[in-house]
Amino acid sequence: MQSKFINHSQNTFLKISSSDSMQLTYTDSIEQQRTFAFTVSFNGRMDMYSDLDTVAKYLDAHEGWFCRCAQPMKVEPVADNGYILTVGKFGSFGYEVEPKIAVVLNPPIDRVYLMQTIPLPDCDEGYEVNYRANMRLEEVAGNVPTQSKGLFSKQITMPQRVTEVNWDLDLKVKVEFPQFISKLSPNLIQATGDRLLTQIVRQISPRLTYKVQQDFHNSHDLPMPPKSSRQLHRVPHPQQYAV
Repeated sequence: MQSKFINHSQNTFLKISSSDSMQLTYTDSIEQQRTFAFTVSFNGRMDMYSDLDTVAKYLDAHEGWFCRCAQPMKVEPVADNGYILTVGKFGSFGYEVEPKIAVVLNPPIDRVYLMQTIPLPDCDEGYEVNYRANMRLEEVAGNVPTQSKGLFSKQITMPQRVTEVNWDLDLKVKVEFPQFISKLSPNLIQATGDRLLTQIVRQISPRLTYKVQQDFHNSHDLPMPPKSSRQLHRVPHPQQYAV
């Protein structure tokens, strides 16, 4: 995450005097930095109305769907099977953050796909991101009822084979804060950082899931699954503090 704070002179930094009012005052001292680790975990599922082999073939060709479906995030291919993602801008405690990570989509092993962070080229922004996610494919009996597309559209029979794509993801971010931030309550800093990561995942994951489903089903001339076919759940973590 790219963090920005105001430095008015060589030895003067902004200090937050109240966590409620967010008023800013100045202090004349060189502040030491302190590192906090923020962690969130999620699991989720999306349904694809096709057989497992067809879905796997689509996912394997990620150089196509990943760039299309990640928008409006900025995506830049890097190395083999890798991408640099610029997520967007978020803010808290006077910081403006712009998460940026590099990830690699490893070739599947037994229909299990692993995505993980790789070092971000030429980047030293005072933060460290560790992202790890896996997707597992399982074909199940469809038993999907017949639906119609539009009021006067022809009745369409859904495929009788459905592939469930289940995933787990873990995201950990270590951020170096100047002393004026770390003087706040560790509980407050931890809760705010975890909440910000949760907000980022909850904004990005459902949108990405929907666009992948839409891209796959449109490209295979299949009806789009309903909203209930996309799920996302947060996995609770014990409290963590400054490291």
